[in-house]
Amino acid sequence: MDKKIYLYGLIPGAEADQQPLPSAEGFDGEGTLYTLPINNINAVVCDLDPNDYDEESIEQKINNDLEWLQKKAFHHHEALTLLYNNYTVIPLKFCTIYNSKESLQQSIESNEDKVESSFQLLRGNEEWNLKIYCDEDQLKQQVSQNNAAIEEKRKEIKELPPGRQFFERKKIEHLIEKELEKEKDRICDYVHEELKDFSMHADVKKNWGRDVTGLKENMSWNSVYLLPTASVESFLEKVESQEKELSGSGLRLEASGPWPAYHFSSFS
Repeated sequence: MDKKIYLYGLIPGAEADQQPLPSAEGFDGEGTLYTLPINNINAVVCDLDPNDYDEESIEQKINNDLEWLQKKAFHHHEALTLLYNNYTVIPLKFCTIYNSKESLQQSIESNEDKVESSFQLLRGNEEWNLKIYCDEDQLKQQVSQNNAAIEEKRKEIKELPPGRQFFERKKIEHLIEKELEKEKDRICDYVHEELKDFSMHADVKKNWGRDVTGLKENMSWNSVYLLPTASVESFLEKVESQEKELSGSGLRLEASGPWPAYHFSSFS
C-alpha cells in the first residue's frame, strides 16, 4: 500500500535548488521532511503510514484528543516557520494529506498557474496581523460621558416625573450599549483604513472569543495585511502612533508577524 503524503507547503523549485531543505522531523515523529519536485514547484512533504493515518482516525484525534491536536498543530506551525525563514512559501492548512504522490502531483499540476501567481505575489512581501482588544467598561465610561445623544437623553429625563425617569434610565443603558458598539466599530474601521495604506492587500477576519484568547478583554478587530518588506517599519510605527492616540480609551492594538502567508496565497 502506498504511503500517504502530508503536505506542509509549496516552494519555488529554483529556490529549493539554491538552498537544500533543512533537516526536520516528520509529522509522525519518525520520518523526515523532503521535497517532491513537480515541474517548477517543490512540494515539502513527509510520508505517513496509511494504516495509522486514515481519514477516520485523524478526525477522531482532532475531535477527541486535545493533547495530540496541540502537539501536531505546533509541529505543523514550526515546520512552516522553518520554510518561511528560508523560502518563498505557500503554506497549507493543518492536516493536508494526499493518498499518494500521484494524487498530489495531479492536484499541483492542475493549479500550477495559480501557484506561480501566488509565488510572484508573496515574493518580497510579508503577512502581518493586527488585533484590537477592548476593555469595554473603560470605553463605556467614555461613551457615557462624551456622547451627545446620551447627554441629550439625560437632559430630557430630568424634566420627567420620577416614575417615568426610572424607565427612561433603562432606555439610556440600552442606548449606551448601542453607542458603545458604534464607537468600537468607528475606531476600528478608522485604524484599519489608516493601515491599509501600507499594504498591497488587506482583509478583515473573524474575531476570537475570550475562550480562545484567554484574555479578559474582548477582541474587537482582527485583520491581516500583506506588506512590502520595505513598508513594515512604517506600518509598525503607525500602529504605535495609533495606540498612543487611543491611550485611555480602553482599546489596545496588538500587531504580530511576519507570518507564513496563509491568507494571501492560493492553493486548493
